[in-house]
Amino acid sequence: MEELKHECGVAMIRLLKPLEYYEQKYGTWAYGFNKLYLMMEKQHNRGQEGAGFATVNLHTEAGTEYMFREKAEGKDAITEIFSRVDESMKGELYMGHLRYSTTGKSGLKFVHPFLRRNNWRAKNLCLCGNFNMTNIKEVFQFLTAQGQSPRIYGDSYITLELMGHRLDREVERLFSEAKKQGLEGTDVTQYIDSHVSVANVLRTTMPHFDGGYVMCGLTGSGELFAVRDPWGIRPAFYYQDDEVMVLASERPVIQTCFNLETDDIRELAPGQAIIVHRNSEICLEQILPRQQLNACSFERIYFSRGSDRDIYQERKRLGEQLTQPILKAIGGDVEHTVFSYIPNTAEVAFYGLTDGFRKLHGGVRTEKVVWKDIKLRTFITEGTERNDLAAHVYDISYGSLMPYEDNLVIIDDSIVRGTTLRESIFKILDRLHPKKIVMVSSSPQIRYPDYYGIDMSRLEELCAFRAAIALIKERGMDELIEATYQACKTSPLENCVRAIYAPFTTEEINRKMVEMLRPEGMQAPIEIVFQSIEGLHHACPCHSGDWYFTGHYPTPGGIRMVNQAFVNYYEELKN
Repeated sequence: MEELKHECGVAMIRLLKPLEYYEQKYGTWAYGFNKLYLMMEKQHNRGQEGAGFATVNLHTEAGTEYMFREKAEGKDAITEIFSRVDESMKGELYMGHLRYSTTGKSGLKFVHPFLRRNNWRAKNLCLCGNFNMTNIKEVFQFLTAQGQSPRIYGDSYITLELMGHRLDREVERLFSEAKKQGLEGTDVTQYIDSHVSVANVLRTTMPHFDGGYVMCGLTGSGELFAVRDPWGIRPAFYYQDDEVMVLASERPVIQTCFNLETDDIRELAPGQAIIVHRNSEICLEQILPRQQLNACSFERIYFSRGSDRDIYQERKRLGEQLTQPILKAIGGDVEHTVFSYIPNTAEVAFYGLTDGFRKLHGGVRTEKVVWKDIKLRTFITEGTERNDLAAHVYDISYGSLMPYEDNLVIIDDSIVRGTTLRESIFKILDRLHPKKIVMVSSSPQIRYPDYYGIDMSRLEELCAFRAAIALIKERGMDELIEATYQACKTSPLENCVRAIYAPFTTEEINRKMVEMLRPEGMQAPIEIVFQSIEGLHHACPCHSGDWYFTGHYPTPGGIRMVNQAFVNYYEELKN
């Protein structure tokens, strides 16, 4: 309902046989491009602000381009970049990226992949990733202390420069080895291209970073790699056979594009890298020690495609587990209750919810009450008119319930800021005159920002946080805000913001959220039902990353940033 932006989606293909093989077997020189295009389109849900690809051809002569990159902005970026493809760009290595910004930085220069050029093939480096680094300031200081001067201050560019620096050192090491062996001229180049160790580069680069990431790269000499963060925060799946190695952010993408079964595809382990060498040899390397698994639960609730076998079942469980609290909210009156959902990401949870009620009560009444219209352009900037326009993003099915007699239970995947509920959803649902509206979230209360790649970085934007602050002020507990501020400034290893929620039950915060989100003049009573933390972990047992709900950040950088977020909030409030 309230669109979250996520950084980002990746796709990689390594052709393991000579290019002529694919042209003969599949009837086109563009086999690699066609597959990359499909993989990127299948992940369009992960990024609509920009797209880019890069390719490397291993068999070109000096003076001929061998490393290509194309980038574009906008929702049609995929179509645009692939419209530029011609036969001169074909190669054995392919890498694609879809971008959603979580930093507020926009423009073509921030669209992946990022390219670092050099006259030595092995020193050319192209990077893209699904990531957000929490300690980029420290990495920037590390680079500048060595005398470097990065052109742009941003995690993508800083990552490129640090890894590029380590790649340079690796090439220089091999240059010295080649000279000691008496090699000269192009023999030195061939020795370097054949012996570059990407694992060495990654082991000396990745320990500098704190964050959630899947980092993907190509070198001009023909090395391809992808490395996952040691907590497994961001997802990566891969498949290999004798023709290809492919990697993507989501498993169904690979299944569909290569006609595979679920169990054919493997997940890259936390801290692990998959590397395909110039000679097509594939290896898995443990780059960083594996930490306690904290795979992102929001991937399962919201971001990843629901067509994945496991995600589909998990989302159904998230809905079914809410049967009892909803039953309580409607006073057991299933006969006079209509069940529906907010399109489109909550649909699977809705199926699970109705399955749960059918097990208890047999038939239930379901309707498509809410429709999502086209995304209206908010070209009006003045507040009242803009809010009125935003209120028409959704519409309702008139006559879908009995006025003043039927309860309406409506499920969504999450409630983040609450703006759409207040400005649109509750207003239009009230036109149906339900006896009561039960707003259901298949995820728990979102209480904390994310710093690993999801666009919810300011505490004051979160509805649950605003509700907790309102309760503190109502009850004359303002000293708790001051104490939390002081603690956040002095406690770098503890999430001090958790103290803001400690005095209140989930139900108290729910009630305050209803009060804050209820539009003026609305008639129907509202109750909000949230998923429990225990229910989340039961439904998604292999994705324990729950810091948005509990405040338990897996990395020191996440803890530092949430404390800083409260400091920023407090100081802006005082000013």
